Amino acid sequence: MQRFLVSSWWRGALALLAGALPALAFPAPSLWWFAYVALVPWMLLIRCAPTARRAALDGWLGGTGFMIAVHHWLMPSLTVFIVVLAALLGLLWAPWGWLVRHMLGGAPAPGRVAASLVVVPSGWLMAELVRSWQGLGGPWGMLGSSQWDLAPALRLASVGGVWLVSLLVVAVNTGVLALLVAQSARTAAVAGIVGCALITTAVWVWAPRPEESGRTRIAVVQPGVVATPQARFDREEALTRRLAGQDVDLVVWGESSVGEDLAARPDLAARIAALSRQLGADILVNVDARRSDKPGIFKSSVLVGPAGPTGDRYDKMRLVPFGEYIPARSLLGWATSVGKAAGEDRQRGTRQVVMTLPDGLRLGPLVCFESAFPDMTRHLTQDGAQLLIAQSATSSFQHSWAPEQHASLSALRAAETGRPMVHATLTGVSAVYGPDGRRAGPWLGTDRDTSQVYDIPLAHGTTLYVRFGDWAVHGAVAVLALFCAITAVRSFRRPVPEPVAPLARTARESAVRPGR
Repeated sequence: MQRFLVSSWWRGALALLAGALPALAFPAPSLWWFAYVALVPWMLLIRCAPTARRAALDGWLGGTGFMIAVHHWLMPSLTVFIVVLAALLGLLWAPWGWLVRHMLGGAPAPGRVAASLVVVPSGWLMAELVRSWQGLGGPWGMLGSSQWDLAPALRLASVGGVWLVSLLVVAVNTGVLALLVAQSARTAAVAGIVGCALITTAVWVWAPRPEESGRTRIAVVQPGVVATPQARFDREEALTRRLAGQDVDLVVWGESSVGEDLAARPDLAARIAALSRQLGADILVNVDARRSDKPGIFKSSVLVGPAGPTGDRYDKMRLVPFGEYIPARSLLGWATSVGKAAGEDRQRGTRQVVMTLPDGLRLGPLVCFESAFPDMTRHLTQDGAQLLIAQSATSSFQHSWAPEQHASLSALRAAETGRPMVHATLTGVSAVYGPDGRRAGPWLGTDRDTSQVYDIPLAHGTTLYVRFGDWAVHGAVAVLALFCAITAVRSFRRPVPEPVAPLARTARESAVRPGR
């Protein structure tokens, strides 16, 4: 019994470490290739599990390790609570662990290996789909988003969104695993990997590309780390004034760039309007304050022109759990005592907004981690947005993976929609991407206070992802439904073994002993 417990503890530790490995593909663009083999150690451990229950446990523990590794920069804010959250979210990978062992355990036949190349990625996508719900933290750290700087992956995103990229990354991992463990099915494994390459090639050649239709000049103002909201405003004002004479069409300030409601502080609105007149361009600011016309605190994108606020306003809809509100505060309100959780819930907006500049350019604003949600940028594009803008801060997570991870998400949103996207932050990383998802200028690093003008190509046309939406997710659901149906039918058709007759007693056993 003691030996069993020791081996179980070691196996659990290995599952945690193996699950954390895929997170290494996120921080640096040069490590994009690692995502295609990063799942293999975890899957090897799962397929060798002695029971299906143990495989599900390995899936859960690995999922916990993955969640901690991808979100480790939240530790200063959530402290020990991040382990609780990671363990809850890690449960989503328990069914995937069972699925890996079921499909690839033992010595799988070629047909089973071929099926696993579709079924196992579909199971992974279901875990990503559920955890991408905003109430569970949103789609931060999806495996496909690690490929944000790879041109073929961006083309895939234009067809099926980040979901399709995740599917193919997991399919390649599954093929590599089969090559290692299924000697009799290596042909099927190689065919699967080659098939992923052919799909990527076909998408690269035949998928519609965004067609350039003019250009626009957008300035990003990044004030850096500033102690108070007033000092931040003063710094943003000074940096914006430097843009005079550079013929910009729009100036973008970051999230929480204005700390008081402009209706209650007409002096601040007048100062921004004066900047707009000086530059000859509207300024998109972000107000983080109590509203004078509604109860509560809102984070709002507000467009200010030469005459003051234009009336175009977008109130943030999807809030950061624990950072901007506490889910089920009556039960989880204690989180404020162990970390930097929100002391008061922010209020939500009710609809997305497309703003129009005087020259006719249509903007689709987002705030902070809303750039992680593919559906939001897709809907803005369908509503006619020509330029997508995400205003963010990230000032709480300097010198971690968070700023780079956050900036990279806009590359995928641009590729999915065929629209350029601006990611403007207070302290970095700020970035701009063209309609194909490629960089359209330099990144502005953390702790820099600067203003930068970007000459951005615009595009028209519709990507397949905007047109058909999350078809890759629907396909994965259909695959799993078919798999469950086939498994159920086979279990019902499996012959029930006939009861074995008791062995006849030997003559020696049946003989009556003398004297009885």
